[in-house]
Amino acid sequence: MGFIDSSVAENMPISAVQIDPLRYQLQEFLDILKPLIREPSVVGHEDAFFRVLRRELEEIGIDVKYYHGVLVAQGNRPNDLFLSAHIDRHGLMCTGPNEFRYAAFIASNQGEVMGGSVSEHMMHTIEDRFQGQRVQAQFPYTGTYLGQGEITRSYICPERNNLIFEVDGLAFLQPGTPVAFLDRLQIEDGLISAQLDNVVSVAILIYLFRKGFQGTGMFTAQEESGRSWRYALSWFQQQRLTTQRLVVLDTSPYASREDADAQQVALRHQDANGPFSETMTQELVSRCESLGISYGFKDEYIVQQNEKLGKTYPLGRTELGRVVTATEGAINGTTLQIPTTEYHTAFETASLSSIAAVIKLLMSYV
Repeated sequence: MGFIDSSVAENMPISAVQIDPLRYQLQEFLDILKPLIREPSVVGHEDAFFRVLRRELEEIGIDVKYYHGVLVAQGNRPNDLFLSAHIDRHGLMCTGPNEFRYAAFIASNQGEVMGGSVSEHMMHTIEDRFQGQRVQAQFPYTGTYLGQGEITRSYICPERNNLIFEVDGLAFLQPGTPVAFLDRLQIEDGLISAQLDNVVSVAILIYLFRKGFQGTGMFTAQEESGRSWRYALSWFQQQRLTTQRLVVLDTSPYASREDADAQQVALRHQDANGPFSETMTQELVSRCESLGISYGFKDEYIVQQNEKLGKTYPLGRTELGRVVTATEGAINGTTLQIPTTEYHTAFETASLSSIAAVIKLLMSYV
C-alpha cells in the first residue's frame, strides 16, 4: 500500500512482516499516533494539545494559523479539499472538593449536547466502564502535570444528569482542573486500542501533510460538548468561504467487532440534522470502489439496528450536520469515519485495516 519505503520493508525480518504486515505498512503513522495519545486534551481544555499540534505541523513547513477553537493548516491548494478533525477527548473535571464530573456534560455544556444526541444515550451505556481506570491531572492551559489517581466508582447522578466519578489520589485538586484518562496505544491481532476518538484522525491529517497534502486541515476544539462546529463555521465566515468539499474525519461506534469489520470505512448520507452533499459522498464511494475499499453507511446501519432491536437510537448530530444546518447548505460535504468498538472509553478499538483504508482513500487526494 506504499506507507513505508520498500527498502525498509526489505530489511525487516521476514517473519515479522509475515506476522503483521499492516502494522509495518502503517509504522510511520503509528509513530505519529503514539505520542499524541499520551498528550491530554480534555474537552474544554485543549490549549496545550493545540501547541503540540502546531509544532508538529510547523516542523514540516505547513502554514498554520490558530484561531479561537480551531487551528487551520493549509497547503498550496487550500480550497481543493477541506478536512476537519476534532482534537478534544473525553475526561473529567474537578468541580468541587474531591468531586469529579464528566467534562463534556458539565452544566455549561449540557444545552449543547443534550436532546437527541448520541452522547446522551452513550452516557447510560458507559457509566460503569471506568472502575480501575488510571487518570492524570494537568493545570488548565499550560498542561503541566499535577498527579495521577484511580477511578474507584462512576455513576449517573439523576439530580445533576451527569456522570459522577469517585477518584482515589486527587483530593487536592481545585475546581476547574481537567483530569484525563491515562492513555497508551495498544496494538494486538490487527487491532489498535486507546481513547482513539478523535486523536486517530488528527494523526492521519498530520501524516497526510507529511506526504504532501496541499488542501486545508482544520483541527477543532470541544466537539464532545457540541461546540466545535461553531469554531469551524466562524473560520469559514471570517474567510468569506463556502464549499461543498468539507470532509469531517472521526471514529464511529458499532455494536460488535463483527459489525465494525463489515466495512473498512463508514460513510453517511445524513445525520439527524439532514442530508450531506450527495456529490461529495458519491465521490468518496467512487474512490472506495476504484481502490478496493469496502464501505458501509452508518445512518443505514443505525436504522437497521433500530428495526432489529426495536429501539430508537438517534442518527446523531455531527459537526458537519450542524454546519450544514447553520449555513442552509452553503457549506456542505460528507463524513469519513473509522468503525470502532468500546466507543468513548480508554479502550476504543479499531482495525489496522480500517485505518489503512482511510489513509489510502485520502492519499488519493495527495
